Amino acid sequence: MFKALARLWRYLVAWVTGKIEQLEDPEVLLDQARREMQEALARNRERAIQAITQKNILQAEVEKLERTVRDLERKAELALQHGKRDLALQLIREKKAQEGALESMRASLQQAIETVESIKLAIRRQEEEVRVKTAQALAMKARWKQAQIQTAINKALEGITLENLESAWSAAEQRIQRAEAEAAARQEMAAQSLHGRLAALQDTQLDYEAEQELAKIEQRLGLRPATEPVATSTAASVDESDALRELEELERKLQATQRSDTNPNP
Repeated sequence: MFKALARLWRYLVAWVTGKIEQLEDPEVLLDQARREMQEALARNRERAIQAITQKNILQAEVEKLERTVRDLERKAELALQHGKRDLALQLIREKKAQEGALESMRASLQQAIETVESIKLAIRRQEEEVRVKTAQALAMKARWKQAQIQTAINKALEGITLENLESAWSAAEQRIQRAEAEAAARQEMAAQSLHGRLAALQDTQLDYEAEQELAKIEQRLGLRPATEPVATSTAASVDESDALRELEELERKLQATQRSDTNPNP
């Protein structure tokens, strides 16, 4: 009854202070149950100590009465030896009275011994139960922690949808493709620029001059007939009109690229 009232009082206090969820926390409940078991075990141990104390007192009284009975019997024998039969009879009567009390006390002592043994057995069982429940409480706390972690992970995963992932993935891929296309366009424009064409023309001129030098060396070494004409240049001079047309085409491409950068696709 007292435990029920105490638990009800705790619920009322938790409700008033807004801590009802904390009171229902499994760890709080398990700790409270463990404390109650330990308190009950302590109370039962105290009762066992009191029962053992009473048994020891009865044991001492029984031993005292046994000594009294033996002493009365010895005194009765001594009285008879001295011819005092009336005194011996009185001592025997007192001995009989003490023996009656001794029998009653022995019965009480035997009952106390049996009670103490049953209490000791109950205490051992209760101690074992407390150990088992304590281990179970630790396991249950571990399960509660794991459930909390799993719940937190699930809640975090609920905020991540495949649509969002696909959208972000697609946007990143489009940005990468656009950057690659822009880099390729700039490289193509660089190759088609006047500077690029001039560089290519210079390469051609160098190839021609190298070919002429090689032909002269071959003629000097007798590897080429002296009458064989040297290969003519394969590179044509740059015509002024062709240069103008190419310049105009380059300007149009640059303007198209600038418009594309100013108005990118979504």
